Amino acid sequence: MNKTDRLLAIVLELQRNKVLRAEDLAAIFETSVRTIYRDIQALSEAGVSVVGAPGQGYSLMEGYFLPPVSFTVEEAVALLIGTDFIEHWFDVHYGSKSRTSRGKIEAILPEPIRTEASRIRKSFRLLTTAKDIARIQEKAYLEAIRRAILEERKIRFRYSKRVAEADGNRQSVRTVAPYGLVLHQGSWVLVTQCELRQNIRHFRLSRMSELVELEDRFILPADFLLDAYQPPDDRNVRVRIWVQPDIADKVRESNNFYIHTIEDHTEGLLVTLRVRQPEELLHWVLGWGSGVVVLEPETFRDRVRHELKKTLERY
Repeated sequence: MNKTDRLLAIVLELQRNKVLRAEDLAAIFETSVRTIYRDIQALSEAGVSVVGAPGQGYSLMEGYFLPPVSFTVEEAVALLIGTDFIEHWFDVHYGSKSRTSRGKIEAILPEPIRTEASRIRKSFRLLTTAKDIARIQEKAYLEAIRRAILEERKIRFRYSKRVAEADGNRQSVRTVAPYGLVLHQGSWVLVTQCELRQNIRHFRLSRMSELVELEDRFILPADFLLDAYQPPDDRNVRVRIWVQPDIADKVRESNNFYIHTIEDHTEGLLVTLRVRQPEELLHWVLGWGSGVVVLEPETFRDRVRHELKKTLERY
């Protein structure tokens, strides 16, 4: 990084972090503390209102704000594609904000950069599939949940599980304290404190219905950080399948959440999956027809045989 770029970056860091020591800035920009002292002096001489407090660090004088900076073509493309992504994946509120943001970004770009950014952006496309159309309800819930998270209010909804509980029920009504939203492999997942289970639980928005925002409040635990949160891995059952060569690429590209390892062989693929219970894979395995053979566990092989027998009887 040359000196001019570093000076601009220092101002942006101070604008973002309020107070930073010379040692902090030296670590960020991988340079010496002495160089940072010289940079601060250069900024002051250029009219940037940098204030130094002994023992605390540097900050920008209150009210000082860096004027809009110019973007390179690559930076402009990144921002514009980002607005496309938000419009495609987020709720209606942020979808509309992404459109207005896109207009503002395009308005401040110099004509040559705007033209080049538009040309590059046209080479990218976010496709809408049948699955995406079904996400309309999910987007509506996303807005309500986002609001409940920010206002720290509980929500209630009916939830449909892929595999039935021990009592045979696949549906239950949950009242939860919503902690955060995670976009995982193309699906929105809500991280909550569930009153029914008295523990942290995850719920896919696509499996929710009858969502209601409640007046009951909750307090987010001080030690809960969504960025640092790691869900416990309770997928303790190993399922191994053999995949025929003619569908090997399709199985690989399916990107199944439960796939643990894939071993390439001349005769096909050996795929190991880790699940809570094998029934979670039943329809996925059956969907590949004779192209997939379950190797273990034997109980799951029997379950697949039973399901195929029932299918055959109906024909």
